[in-house]
Amino acid sequence: MKKLASIALMATATTMALAPTVVSAAENTTAVHAATEEAAPAVDVNAGKMLYGANGRRIASIYRVTEEGDPQIILNGRMVTVPASTLSDVDGKVTTSLTKREISRSR
Repeated sequence: MKKLASIALMATATTMALAPTVVSAAENTTAVHAATEEAAPAVDVNAGKMLYGANGRRIASIYRVTEEGDPQIILNGRMVTVPASTLSDVDGKVTTSLTKREISRSR
């Protein structure tokens, strides 16, 4: 019984020691995400515009834009949503930091 109590005590102490680290990491991630969203200029995303990859190649025409501002494209016969957080305006072109392969693998 003493062994079980000491194991439980060690497990509790370890959990309590890690809790602030997990909370801190979550807070830092949220702060970084908020700062990135603030710093990134809005990209003019409209249906019919072409979506380009970071390499400058065309990926697909934007089919529609969600209420959140995420463009949706039809790629390989299926509708795919591209996160607006990956978009930027490069020489007037809507460009994503994702590759065509990464987009096609997304669900």
